[in-house]
Amino acid sequence: MAIYEVLLEHYGPQGWWPLSGRYHPGDYEYPKTWLQTFEVIVGAVLTQNTSWTSAEKALQNLMAAGLLEPGHLLAVNDETLREAIRPAGFFNQKALYLKSITRFFLDNGKRAFSRSELLKVKGVGNETADSILLYACRQPEFVVDAYTKRIMSGLGLIDQGAGYMELKGFFESNLPRDVALYQEFHALLVEHAKRFYSRKSKGSSPGSVDFLREVL
Repeated sequence: MAIYEVLLEHYGPQGWWPLSGRYHPGDYEYPKTWLQTFEVIVGAVLTQNTSWTSAEKALQNLMAAGLLEPGHLLAVNDETLREAIRPAGFFNQKALYLKSITRFFLDNGKRAFSRSELLKVKGVGNETADSILLYACRQPEFVVDAYTKRIMSGLGLIDQGAGYMELKGFFESNLPRDVALYQEFHALLVEHAKRFYSRKSKGSSPGSVDFLREVL
C-alpha cells in the first residue's frame, strides 16, 4: 500500500481501461454496457506482446468496420479481420484468438464466468485472463505484466525468477481485495515502469535508481 500511495500521489489516477480512446480517471464503474465489456476483452487480446498504442490502432480499425459487436466479429471473414488488426502484430494468431474469445463471450458474457473457464479459451493466458476479469468483469484479480516484475525485482521485493502466479499472489496477499485499487495500482505500475524501466524511457535509463527506492 505504501508503494501504491506514493505512485498515486506522484502520477494521479490513470483512468484505465480506456474505452473508445477515452480514459476515465477516478471512475471505476466502467464498463457500463455489454458492448463496452466486449471492447475491453478484445483490447486485452490485441495488446498481447505489443504496446497499447498499437493495440488501440487495431481497435480503431475494428470500430470503423463495425466489428466491435460480437456477432459481427464472429461473422466476418478471416482475411478482413486479420487486415483490421494488423497494427497489433501477430495478426494471424490474434484473429484466431479473437474468434475464440468472441464465441466464449457470446455463450457466457451475460453471467459471471471464472478464471479457470477463461484459461481454457484459445489464446488466453494468465495475464489476459486477469485483465479481462479485472477490467471487463470488475472482479478482483491482480494483473501482472513484465513492467510489474521489473519494478518489484528492482526494489528487491521479489526474486527475478519469480513466476506469474507467485507475483500475483504477492500482491493479492498484501492488498485488500478491491477492484478499484487493483485497477489503479496496475495502471500506475505501468506508467512508472515506462518512465524508469523501459528501454525507450524518456526519464531515467533502465536499471537506474527510481524515486520509489528513496521514498520507501
